[in-house]
Amino acid sequence: MTGVMVGRRGRRPAGGGVQLTFEVIAETLRERIRSGELRPGDALPTQAVLMREFGAASLTVQKAMALLKQEGWAVSRPGKGAFVVHHDHVADADDLDGAEATAPVGGTAARVEALERALAEAVQQIADLRGRVETLESGGGERGH
Repeated sequence: MTGVMVGRRGRRPAGGGVQLTFEVIAETLRERIRSGELRPGDALPTQAVLMREFGAASLTVQKAMALLKQEGWAVSRPGKGAFVVHHDHVADADDLDGAEATAPVGGTAARVEALERALAEAVQQIADLRGRVETLESGGGERGH
């Protein structure tokens, strides 16, 4: 019986093939974007609408929305809601005549900022690791021989 509760609390069952509710919500919204049902600039459904549609808790819907924003599918506009940023094919499109030309500039800027933050964190982690390696090589290098 506790296995059911563990699954409901966001942990994957052994086997891992089952999507969690927030993943189902995010994938459903991605598919609506890919299909054109939701287009760049369109408002995404509100949290209340998604909670009713999926029978999900507020936190679950928030997690799905955070995932979509993190992946660059959506952007928040304070006081207005969340909006579609792009279609799946935009990233590898060669021309700017299609839907990508109408993507909100704020969404692109937000994605660039997120990527810059992630890059800065990665650079810092590399610097920290280099420092550790140098410390081990200079102070503990002879212990390995």
